[in-house]
Amino acid sequence: MDTNYVRAPRPQKRRGFSVFLFLFMAAAIVSFGWFGYLKYIPSNEHQEPRYSAANPIIVSGADTAYGAVVENGEVKLPLPLLEELLGEDKPIHYEKDTGTLVLTTTDKVLRFKTEALTGIINQKPYKLSLSAEVIDDTVYIPTAPLEELFGLKTEYDQESGIVTLLQEGDAIQLAESLPENGAAVRAAPSIREPYLVKVPRGESVRIWQDIEGWLLVQTKNGHVGYMNKKNVKLTTIEQVPKLEKQDAFVPWKVMGSKINLTWEAVYERRVDPTKIGEMPGVNVVSPTWFELQDGKGTIKGKADSAYVKWAHERGYQVWALFSNGFEPDRTTEALATVESRFSMIQQLIAFAKIYDLQGINVDFENVYTKDKENLVQFMKEMTPLLHEQGLVVSIDVTPKSTSEMWSVFLDRAALGKVVDYMMVMAYDEHWASSPKAGSVASLPWAENAITKIMKEDGVPASKLVLSMPLYTRIWTETKEASGEVKVSSKAVGMEAVKTIIADKKLKPVFDEAAGQNYVEYTEDGALKRIWIEDEVSMKARVELARKYDLAGVATWQRSFQTPSIWTVIDESLSKRP
Repeated sequence: MDTNYVRAPRPQKRRGFSVFLFLFMAAAIVSFGWFGYLKYIPSNEHQEPRYSAANPIIVSGADTAYGAVVENGEVKLPLPLLEELLGEDKPIHYEKDTGTLVLTTTDKVLRFKTEALTGIINQKPYKLSLSAEVIDDTVYIPTAPLEELFGLKTEYDQESGIVTLLQEGDAIQLAESLPENGAAVRAAPSIREPYLVKVPRGESVRIWQDIEGWLLVQTKNGHVGYMNKKNVKLTTIEQVPKLEKQDAFVPWKVMGSKINLTWEAVYERRVDPTKIGEMPGVNVVSPTWFELQDGKGTIKGKADSAYVKWAHERGYQVWALFSNGFEPDRTTEALATVESRFSMIQQLIAFAKIYDLQGINVDFENVYTKDKENLVQFMKEMTPLLHEQGLVVSIDVTPKSTSEMWSVFLDRAALGKVVDYMMVMAYDEHWASSPKAGSVASLPWAENAITKIMKEDGVPASKLVLSMPLYTRIWTETKEASGEVKVSSKAVGMEAVKTIIADKKLKPVFDEAAGQNYVEYTEDGALKRIWIEDEVSMKARVELARKYDLAGVATWQRSFQTPSIWTVIDESLSKRP
């Protein structure tokens, strides 16, 4: 044997693999440990709760970014937040120039000024323990009237300074902390997030959200954060009580009967009711008695006790009409302030008492679009006060169009939520100075007027009254030397048209597009055209009211009638299917 033989070195591959395996396993153990640490070992870091304002206001477990004003332990809430919470109906109105606040509900109107401890609710004195105030152009309102009118419940924790705002009807799940050493409320839904506070065992929290094993909770001190679901036990439901409301006002008490109203146009002379014939089926008359006289809200009245007596003896309700005189400037001024609006309301209530009226019909036309909100506010302030007196409130609206002064100023959606009835004045499709002759109210146009308000503005059929014309227009078309046709018109009642047809021996033809009878004739070289309002057109219009189950019909105006038309309307309106 060669003793000089040297063994060759053993290959290093196996040793290298072992090292790699060792390092891999070590890394895996470290990673697994770190993962376990992240997943199962909660953070003990503490973080002070942070809010966006002093005396932060919490709603539904969220910081609203608004702060409250606290005075001697009592809370005042900022108007911008209240406007957000109470929604598009805008039940709180603030008049900056006079510092007046008006809070409205379906049955209450509360008026008070900032810095004042007294106000008026409906027509009675109202006392506040804390005044509203303005700080840095923001109005702050004490919570007492907000709770009384809107059912808002406010909690203030002196230790944390947090204000919690609950809304009428809220139902909130409560839970109880389980851990012996208290349950952590963390800044975000993870055990690695710092904790804000710890809730002692057995203490209750409100639950606002359930997020994949975590709960968004609010502690008794008002703090908001996330609690592990396994650390709580569900207990009871907290129910914020709803306001006790008065029975809803019932505007129409004639069960099973549709409204059948006719307007009585009253000009300078009083109407002699002894000269008014029988009107079978009519159950409401609306004389045009009241008119706005100036920007201060002064109302001129032409009411007549004899007319009311005559109406009541025949079983008619009297819903007197209040007009703005179609004067836009005085309307702007009268609607602009709380005092002028309240003055108008007070006068209407007084007139209603004196003359034993059953309702007020508001007819504001030719109004600037900028006054849209103030008109709604006027109706919101007036309706509860008139209801308190047992008065029905209705408003006249034109069909929807692009006309700024005659249509756009009407917020039909908002008005429909306030008034008892909305009279859709479905006439003057072709108006007095129209450049083109045509029907005063073709049937398709009238139907569209109703359906658009129902569909686009959400006004229920039960509040809509189809207002129908008892008049038509005699259109005169004259051909000028230039070849241009000049158009003019004259409004006439039903009897006048009957006389023309009889005298000239005309034969009406049915205009299918308009849905009514039509005649034409030549006089003094000019073409005369009439789309006739008669039994045919009235039956068709009433059928629309029945088709959509509207509250009823109305007619403008009584003196344009032919006596037989009342029976036609009544029979069409009351007939059984």
